[in-house]
Amino acid sequence: MKVLTIVGARPQFIKAAIVSKKIKEGSQNIDEIILHTGQHYDENMSDVFFNQMEIPKPTYNLQIGNLSHGAMTGRMLESIEAILMKEMPRFVVVYGDTNSTLAGSLAASKLHIPVIHIEAGLRSFNMQMPEEINRIVTDQLSSTLFCPTEQAVINLKNEGFDKKNWINIIKNGDVMFDAAMYFAQLALAPLFNVPEKFILATFHRAENTDNKERMEEIILALNKLNKEIPVIVPLHPRTQKLITQYEIPIDFFVCEPLGYLQMLYMLKNALLVITDSGGLQKEAYFFNNPCITIRDQTEWIELVEGGYNVLSNASKADIYESYELMKDKTFDSSDDCFYGKGQASSKIVDYLKENIN
Repeated sequence: MKVLTIVGARPQFIKAAIVSKKIKEGSQNIDEIILHTGQHYDENMSDVFFNQMEIPKPTYNLQIGNLSHGAMTGRMLESIEAILMKEMPRFVVVYGDTNSTLAGSLAASKLHIPVIHIEAGLRSFNMQMPEEINRIVTDQLSSTLFCPTEQAVINLKNEGFDKKNWINIIKNGDVMFDAAMYFAQLALAPLFNVPEKFILATFHRAENTDNKERMEEIILALNKLNKEIPVIVPLHPRTQKLITQYEIPIDFFVCEPLGYLQMLYMLKNALLVITDSGGLQKEAYFFNNPCITIRDQTEWIELVEGGYNVLSNASKADIYESYELMKDKTFDSSDDCFYGKGQASSKIVDYLKENIN
């Protein structure tokens, strides 16, 4: 049975790595074809994941990146459709909420190829976020919805998905948790001196970076925090370009984007995480790090309700106030993890094996 997996951005590479590994281990009758859209074109944000995590090299690489949402999605849709018509897989597997996810689900559904959406049912309830549009449309187009949390299942039921008898809703846990636990043992120190105590911070979302005032407030907050404890920021290339354009002075340590195994090392050793990334919020929790999320909403509401994560406005004062609230928090996520017990990817492979004909 052919299964075509579509990836294009950092979190998807990580999720695909662990699922591809389980496919190899669990069934000789599944032929996985990997299609890389090229949405993340920087070597440190794409190639390094395939190399470090032993993901099979993509059969197809579309090299479609660095475009507006419409242009990117349109070109992906056209190219993915041609490949699907050539390969005609039994299933198309998509991950998360990127433009690659949307284009893949659209192309497959128009060709009547069943779509499996991994990380389905998540909602931030903010339609200003392109990711929210992508995940809602992808869920509507999919025939199998693998949900990482109970809240994701509830979201789908609230939208009437459980009344559609052609759709399978499966709570399987989070493949990101599977990956983090497996690859943590292979974590690599980055090529710079890491302080004994530090804050790990990332910011890249358009809502924060395309607005000069918001960007400046975030950087001022990190500059202030850096006077108390070292702040390390692996900086997205687009964010770096905008900081240069805005001429905002930086006092904290900046490095290039890190490979996944290096990021795991940083997460294992950080005292606290500050981010606007969806994935990093969870990864902070996996490694018992309190997290400050510089966003108005999050799809991982269980982390906020549990006190492991706090939402902050993009202002110097609010970020520092959140730091004071979270800096001394301690917890052990292994006691009752929200995201399963590390068997999410195995459940996906079991499903594929059950539907092999």
